[in-house]
Amino acid sequence: MDEKAAITADTLELLLLNQTAIRAALEELSLWVSQRGSIHIHDNVMAALVTLDTHTEAVSIGIERLRA
Repeated sequence: MDEKAAITADTLELLLLNQTAIRAALEELSLWVSQRGSIHIHDNVMAALVTLDTHTEAVSIGIERLRA
């Protein structure tokens, strides 16, 4: 692996970790909102989190390819 690919993979991995942390925080907030009666908002947030999960998988594959 060349230096640019390694730097790119390392940077993407850090962004992925940030994305995972933000996802967890959003899910916690969404559950809190849901418990207070805003089910519609909770459902919207959960739908957005599905998109984040899909993108997380794609980014992980990209990182693996860069490291290969």
